[in-house]
Amino acid sequence: MISRNFKNVLVVSVGFLSLFTAYGGLQSLQSSLNAEDGMGVASLSVIYASIIVSSMFLPPIMIKNLGCKWTIVAGMACYVSYSFGNLYPGWYTLIPTSVILGLGGSPLWSAKCTYLTIAGNLQGANEGKKGADVINHYFGIFFFIFQSSAVWGNLMSSLIFQQDTNIANIPEEQLQTCGAANCGLNISLNGTTTRPAQNLVEILVGCYIGVGLLAMLIVAVFLDNVDREQSSQFRGNREPFCQTFLATFRLLKDWRLLTLIPLTMYSGFEQSFLSGEYTKNYVTCALGIHYVGYVMMCFGASNSLCSFLFGRLARYTGRAALIFLAALANLACIIALLFWRPHPDDLPVFFVFPALWGMADAVWQTQTNALYGVLFSRDKEAAFANYRMWESLGFVIAFAYSTFICLEYKLYILLAVLLLTVVTYPIVEYHERKHPTPPAEKGSHLTDSKTLQTDESNIICQTRI
Repeated sequence: MISRNFKNVLVVSVGFLSLFTAYGGLQSLQSSLNAEDGMGVASLSVIYASIIVSSMFLPPIMIKNLGCKWTIVAGMACYVSYSFGNLYPGWYTLIPTSVILGLGGSPLWSAKCTYLTIAGNLQGANEGKKGADVINHYFGIFFFIFQSSAVWGNLMSSLIFQQDTNIANIPEEQLQTCGAANCGLNISLNGTTTRPAQNLVEILVGCYIGVGLLAMLIVAVFLDNVDREQSSQFRGNREPFCQTFLATFRLLKDWRLLTLIPLTMYSGFEQSFLSGEYTKNYVTCALGIHYVGYVMMCFGASNSLCSFLFGRLARYTGRAALIFLAALANLACIIALLFWRPHPDDLPVFFVFPALWGMADAVWQTQTNALYGVLFSRDKEAAFANYRMWESLGFVIAFAYSTFICLEYKLYILLAVLLLTVVTYPIVEYHERKHPTPPAEKGSHLTDSKTLQTDESNIICQTRI
């Protein structure tokens, strides 16, 4: 029999898998599906701008008042609203639902992290194990299940769009405009880059809405409310709003956090490039929109497997070795993308880039979060709020200039931020090796009238939206 806490971890993981099967698929298609006037990438930029705002103050307020379970359900509802906005996409449907999604995104992820932390500490106390070890195990399970959502969401889009009877061969003159050879701002809308038939779009978005609602139902029905008592106590003894709001900004006085900003923002830049630029200027342009799902499936599978692998490998290789491996992989991909001219005859190459990108992204996600957990173990809530804020700023900037500058310059910007990261990150890592941050003092989680001692200094938190 599996334990109650392990069951709850599986419920959260399956719920997020279902929810991001929908959102991940929509995000990959925005730059191609809603390309008119840059509406798709504009909506993504608004999403991450809203996440910046919500990460400043909403997560602690919602979690302490509603509890983790119902904060997760409310956040999922915000994500489902964006799927409804894509049924009949327009500026008046996509932008408002993007704002709603962004406001719910940060509380959703913070509540998930908090819930798994509490569950891990409870299980550790029951089994006489270190809470941090159980927490890391639980997050590893979550990562593995959650990251596979990219496979299923993109598989759905490709299978449905392949039913389009208007698929045609892409003319040679259009292939000349693909990749960094051309500016990439005005891709010809002929051949297979034409928007799929509206009925197919409605079928796909309808499926995405269905799996999103299923995610809400799974969590609402099967997830235990483990922090009900803490929420009740908080509602009876509220903290000042300004104290919660300013905690995020007070941490900016720490030079280590400031030095990590390029690394954190690069995470947003690299994710936005793959989902916004690679899918549009390489895949859709040269192969057609029906191939976007298959290519992003490769990214999702690589990301999922490598997240699982690197989480265990880090204890032997150390964090720095993995981060420099990811930097080397991204550097090689960026340089290759500058010179590669995509053509349907090079079909395997279209899958090599997302596979390498997925491997690198697995490192950026797991190791950067682990680094934040180690360095700021006494201020985890404010530290991860800063993480979400600076990563989201990277998304906002990248999506904002997507429709204004040429693809070649976007690659140069990505390369510049990567090189800045390679320069600044070792400073923090070297300081941490010479002057290790002492672990946080043991706190307590009050659950079921018991006070359980916890050690959360090594919590790894997944914050990718």
